[in-house]
Amino acid sequence: MTTPHIRPFTALDGDWVVARHAALYAQSDGFDGGFGVLVRQIVDGFLAGPDAETVRGWIAWHGGRRVGCIFVVRDAPGIAKLRLFLVEPESRGTGLAQTLLDQAIEFARDAGYLQMHLWTHESHIAAGRIYLRNGFRIVESTPTRAFGQDLVSQIWARDL
Repeated sequence: MTTPHIRPFTALDGDWVVARHAALYAQSDGFDGGFGVLVRQIVDGFLAGPDAETVRGWIAWHGGRRVGCIFVVRDAPGIAKLRLFLVEPESRGTGLAQTLLDQAIEFARDAGYLQMHLWTHESHIAAGRIYLRNGFRIVESTPTRAFGQDLVSQIWARDL
């Protein structure tokens, strides 16, 4: 696979980010339509007030189409939050996820954040492996019911 091109997220990418998150999580995890609604809220919030100094999103392109995305937003003073990290199934195992995560971590450091947090679910085993390899640790784990499923919600964190 040739190297994907990583470029800044634009408003034209919003519908793709929502649609692909909703479709892939419905397929892999059985998530209901509430997940797409949440992703739409996150994307709309990002578009409503991005501060280019402390908030950023990226889209990975390959073969003339989008194959991944990742976002960094402000969670709290000094704390960045990783959001909407997705790699299309055919691009998994190619190093794209690591490239996107490296981009996000570098941006967060350069923006002056001291720590990065993220929210995921215990069932996302492959994501957990990449987070562990990159210095993230689980700081909270809570059984919950969300998106029509019984889940274990996790908060991960790492120092920058």
